[in-house]
Amino acid sequence: MESDNPTIFPRVLIVSRRTVRKNKFVDFVGEYHLDLIVNYGAVPVIVPRVSGVHTLLESFEPIHGVLLCEGEDIDPSLYDADLSSFSPDEIEEIRRLHSSDTAIDREKDSIELRLAKLCLERNIPFLGICRGSQVLNVACGGSLYQDVEKEISKKFPEGQRMVHMDYENYDGHRHIVKVVDNTPLHHWFKDSLEAEKMEIWVNSYHHQGVKRLAQRFVPMAFAPDGLIEGFYDPHVYNPEEGKFIMGLQFHPERMRQLNSDDFDYPGCASAYQEFAKAVRSYQRKLNGSAFVGKTLKLDEDMEKKRKVIVRSFSIARDMYSIRRGMLAGEESELQVGAKFLEANTALSLQQEKRLKQMGATVRNASACMERLKMNEEKEKLARKMMGKMSIEQLSDIVSFYHMMGQICTEVLERKLHNLNEIGG
Repeated sequence: MESDNPTIFPRVLIVSRRTVRKNKFVDFVGEYHLDLIVNYGAVPVIVPRVSGVHTLLESFEPIHGVLLCEGEDIDPSLYDADLSSFSPDEIEEIRRLHSSDTAIDREKDSIELRLAKLCLERNIPFLGICRGSQVLNVACGGSLYQDVEKEISKKFPEGQRMVHMDYENYDGHRHIVKVVDNTPLHHWFKDSLEAEKMEIWVNSYHHQGVKRLAQRFVPMAFAPDGLIEGFYDPHVYNPEEGKFIMGLQFHPERMRQLNSDDFDYPGCASAYQEFAKAVRSYQRKLNGSAFVGKTLKLDEDMEKKRKVIVRSFSIARDMYSIRRGMLAGEESELQVGAKFLEANTALSLQQEKRLKQMGATVRNASACMERLKMNEEKEKLARKMMGKMSIEQLSDIVSFYHMMGQICTEVLERKLHNLNEIGG
């Protein structure tokens, strides 16, 4: 295990699941999760599924990482769920077949959605396994299939239907997923992948899954029926810098050989290893900036300037997030933020964090509105065209743009580094 201080390891919050034992409620977390977190240099902090805990999450600070794993179905009222295609008999059948999952736990939903949104706001490392990946997608505006078998599998011929839940072979059941090229999952399992197939066998314990993937995420793997089995945010993935936002529908921690602790593939532990690396890096970054800004007081003139700049960014944020037009008198206010950005090309960590929390920045108001209008038309055309593409074609496009994004990021970082050297 690695740590700058052997007595103070980073803290990873994990929300427990509730069950009944001897007529009493018992909260638990799977042992494999806890073992791997400890083995890779962090401390698991269990957040009990107790009424009211969702209002007490600040008491669990400092939070260096969040791992969300198994649990019941997420309350469908929390996302854009479509139940109109199900008959009452079908809904009853789903509840009977998956009784342990369909008993919705609203308190757990509240706790985990608040933690997910906290991670997204602060860029705290987040790993979602199974239900945890679904929580992450819902927190970002995505939706879920209510029952994969009835909504996806029934569209395929009898002999080609995927089985995503096999109660008779619970831990032994596996199905193929196709890994998307040049994603973290590809890098972790590259030694086990055949170049042409790009496939691995994964376990499966779910009857729901990602239906509409939130816009910020990129798929990492697909089941043969098209279900997304893994995704991540490429803009928030760099474990060495404490960046990690990811969801996996399968359980890599439980992909082990029969009667053995040996993993099916060497890459199975990588999700936890890289997550823990990000958690340790985030702790170091947090500790390094802990003294900045807390006691800083601005004089009256600087405070006025700060408020004007914040006002400018707030207007830009509203225009971006709800795509509203510019109101009378706002152009001059927006120019303040634009000038600030032009004078501060290389942002400090504190400035970068603040800007990300605002959601977006706009350098030029009129140009931004024109781009938004053009982007809407392009998006409509792209959706129409991509709707006709195969899964393989879409996967290739995702891989290409991910690669281009990485190249752009590297070039941008070099240019900013050069600017810092010139300024120094």
